[in-house]
Amino acid sequence: MKLTTRVLPDKGHVINLYPLYITVLGLGAFTVLRILHQLFCVLLQTFLLPGTSLTNFGSHEGAWAVVTGCTDGIGKEFARQLGKAGFNLLLVARDVERLSSTAQEIELMYGIKTHIHTINFGKASVNEYTELTETLERHDIGVLVNNVGTSWRFSRFTETPREKISDMIQINVNATVQVTHAVLPGMVKRKRGLVLNVGSFSGAFPIPMLAAYSSTKAFLANFTSALAEEVRSDNVMVEYLNAYYVVTKLSGIRRPSVFIPTTKIYVQSVLSKIGLPCGSAYSGRLNASSPYWPHALLDLMLTFFCKVYPSAAMVMISGTTQPGLELGGVMGGKAELDCWCLTPEIKTHNEMQ
Repeated sequence: MKLTTRVLPDKGHVINLYPLYITVLGLGAFTVLRILHQLFCVLLQTFLLPGTSLTNFGSHEGAWAVVTGCTDGIGKEFARQLGKAGFNLLLVARDVERLSSTAQEIELMYGIKTHIHTINFGKASVNEYTELTETLERHDIGVLVNNVGTSWRFSRFTETPREKISDMIQINVNATVQVTHAVLPGMVKRKRGLVLNVGSFSGAFPIPMLAAYSSTKAFLANFTSALAEEVRSDNVMVEYLNAYYVVTKLSGIRRPSVFIPTTKIYVQSVLSKIGLPCGSAYSGRLNASSPYWPHALLDLMLTFFCKVYPSAAMVMISGTTQPGLELGGVMGGKAELDCWCLTPEIKTHNEMQ
């Protein structure tokens, strides 16, 4: 009769490994709890907590809201909703006919005052910025929306026309810096103000085939974070809107969906969540906000992937596997924007003015 013996682990060996087991379990529990806490905070801010009221910035008290790039899309919707909220409007863009039409439309709808100022941000001279500054300084400005922006189709940096790169820098970067510099001293003096810089998810990661554009948005994110800390003690808020797809001419998208809202829905979410980062709470981008709830969840997800697997996050954002090769859709060797790519860009050069 064959006897089998049960081999038990050495008690001393188990005791020696016990601290390691406890450490691993503790770290695992801490990681899970941290993720759950972050998710809870994002959901709380996105769905339950109210943002700072627009009355804090002078609505219904004669204050003005300045919106750049406001003759269409997100900018025009900001103008509409800020007018509805009780702000007088100072609208800034390059097309005088469309500016006048937008101003008259909103003035008749809400019985507010409007003023227009024409400037081509892509070609603006020092004298033109001086004239704009003089116009802005004559008004009690409570809100500034830096919305004007431009992009270019997916292409290698070396194949992007020099003038288009210059346009992106002048419109996406210099215009925001110059207009903010003109408006901010008055806000600081009055101890009241809100600056909203309309950004993009593409500014959070290096985007192959959109190197210049994504870099301009990354600049805006850093500029916003630094500026917000400078003026926080003056009761002025500066916020970077981490925008994803919205139905606009610039995005080239016509049909709304859960992840792609209309401009009305998107702007409503922004103005109802002022001061709350929502989905950007743990992105590492200070003073950034992703207020529309599907965008908020997407931002949280991308933040997690970026920390765990940066290359995967870049693929999700840009739809590329290698710079200059596979895009969201390649047809006949020509890069086309595909619906699952997360960068809110366009196929042709358009300027939101």
